[in-house]
Amino acid sequence: MRVLLIIPAYNEQDNIRKVIRSIEEFVEKQPGYELDYIIINDCSTDNTGKICRENHFNTIHLIQNLGIGGAVQTGYLLAKMKEYDVAVQFDGDGQHDISSLDDLLEPIRKGESDFVVGSRFLLGTSSFRSTGMRRVGIRFLSGILRLVTGIPMTDPTSGFRAANKKAIAFLADCYPVDYPEPESIVALAKHSFRVKEVQVNMFEREGGVSSISSWKSVYYMFKVSLSILCTSFQRKKGN
Repeated sequence: MRVLLIIPAYNEQDNIRKVIRSIEEFVEKQPGYELDYIIINDCSTDNTGKICRENHFNTIHLIQNLGIGGAVQTGYLLAKMKEYDVAVQFDGDGQHDISSLDDLLEPIRKGESDFVVGSRFLLGTSSFRSTGMRRVGIRFLSGILRLVTGIPMTDPTSGFRAANKKAIAFLADCYPVDYPEPESIVALAKHSFRVKEVQVNMFEREGGVSSISSWKSVYYMFKVSLSILCTSFQRKKGN
């Protein structure tokens, strides 16, 4: 099985070295499948691009900032073009634990799921601890998602996700821009893809700044809820 880690990175100069080193150390343990990575440098304004070049990291340097949706879709396009069996979104901020990759891939390996979301909250065993306001917002989004898709989801904003070859082809052609994590779940469900959630471990961010600060959380949840509802009413692709 050939697996591609898609690593979107915007201003991750404090984290990107550690992220790649963790992947390289994981590969040395011979996980039993072919594992590659690609950093999508989303026109960073700090030294992220310079660090990637100096260390010869596998990187696509975008000449314009596309945002998280465009950066991840670039990775899916590469995964489709190179015919990878699985594509995994793996954030460049150091929060995703590479040791959880096997758990994330297991439902795809067994043919049980087309798309797997790694959750911090499913079993409550992750090292990550979110703020109270964010947890309330995530529970609200989970309720909206279940209402429109019927899929129980405890961590709909998780960026640690795996797609099989069929889902790769779909997402390479049709990937949400504004709020891609929850919106893509809705889009996949509308097109009858099997979506599953598994427990993974995540860490606290050690460097850089999150794109969603605490004061923006309520506004973000309001906007993404509207976006989810709009996506749920869109026609299926091809109709």
